[in-house]
Amino acid sequence: MTGKRIRTGAVLAVGALAAAGLAFAPTAVAVTPQSATITADCGAFGGGEATLTATQDGTAATLTLTSTAITAPIALAQDSITSTLTLVKASGGTTAFTGTKNPAMAAGDPVTVGPLSGTVASGDSLETYGGSLTMTVFGITITCTATGPQSPGPFVFD
Repeated sequence: MTGKRIRTGAVLAVGALAAAGLAFAPTAVAVTPQSATITADCGAFGGGEATLTATQDGTAATLTLTSTAITAPIALAQDSITSTLTLVKASGGTTAFTGTKNPAMAAGDPVTVGPLSGTVASGDSLETYGGSLTMTVFGITITCTATGPQSPGPFVFD
């Protein structure tokens, strides 16, 4: 009887360890590339190189844009920029990523917006060239457009 209890305990312990291992296993990277570089033109507000970082969890995806070339025109509070990043689908149409996430920024600081949330489907190939980023700050809308294709290429979602 004691042997049976030990085996049962051992099986439960192994099962618990396996479940814990799955819980702490790193998640698979579903979007490639994870980051891309663009050159953006924001009209009177400037422009230059920006980096987009993408993540995916099923059909939910996020994009974050950071740029040292595009700077905050005035001091901005955390989560005070309403942003919409519209990307062009290779299959036609567009996908929008929206949100009000940004760090606090002093006047002249590099701009960061995101993570902006959007919905993707398996196989979606999304490119910034032909799309736009609109940022609304204190009622003023700033529109940025990519001046060429992103590098190393479009985001492809699994």
